Amino acid sequence: MEHTHLNLTVKVWRQKNNQSKGQFESYPVKNISTEMSFLEMIDVLNEELIVDGKEPIAFDHDCREGICGMCSMYINGKPHGPWQANTTCQLHMRAFKDGDTVVVEPWRAAAFPVIKDLMVDRSAFDRIVQAGGYVSVNTGNAVDGNSLPINKDKADASFAAAMCIGCGACVAACKNSSAMLFLSAKVSHLALLPQGEPERHSRVLNMVAQMDKEGFGACTNTGACEATCPKEISISNIARLNQEYLTASLVADK
Repeated sequence: MEHTHLNLTVKVWRQKNNQSKGQFESYPVKNISTEMSFLEMIDVLNEELIVDGKEPIAFDHDCREGICGMCSMYINGKPHGPWQANTTCQLHMRAFKDGDTVVVEPWRAAAFPVIKDLMVDRSAFDRIVQAGGYVSVNTGNAVDGNSLPINKDKADASFAAAMCIGCGACVAACKNSSAMLFLSAKVSHLALLPQGEPERHSRVLNMVAQMDKEGFGACTNTGACEATCPKEISISNIARLNQEYLTASLVADK
């Protein structure tokens, strides 16, 4: 008989701040509906902790619709949990069995320091994007969608790269904590479109320099990033990034 409600043990990483030494703490969670989302389960646990006079678990969340990428955490060792192409907020408790122990941790990467409990500082991603600078296209009235012909294959590839939500699962899954999948998605998004052409070379050089400055590791092409990406960003973007970087470097050397 399939359970519609679960009794679980949730083992959560608790850490006051980046300077503190963290540790796992276990909590029983009872009568959880299989139709609840994973974040709703944590909400229920937090309500119980508050009633007991204890500190609630700090975790990031916003849209709860798989759009913003803030709900980042390891669940039983996998970024965003057991479901493929899924964010933590879209993971439902039917993914677990009655009596399971669920281990929940923050991202583990030097470039993503822990703020508190399951929250990490991912502003390194913001600084990489900012290093890309602006796009010098004309603004003003909206132009007709057909006024600038774009090859459909390139438009589709650009759109697929633009799906990246910057959650950091690629970094979390990588044994080297590499940000190459994230960066390659951001670079590919504009490199494939004519609007991104004017700053094409300076953009990729500046963004790669910022990535290195932030302390992310090197890519060794294991593919773990693609396998855990909730938006299924292709590692073919990394090949495109390498090509863009090489071309930009050759131009810069002239």
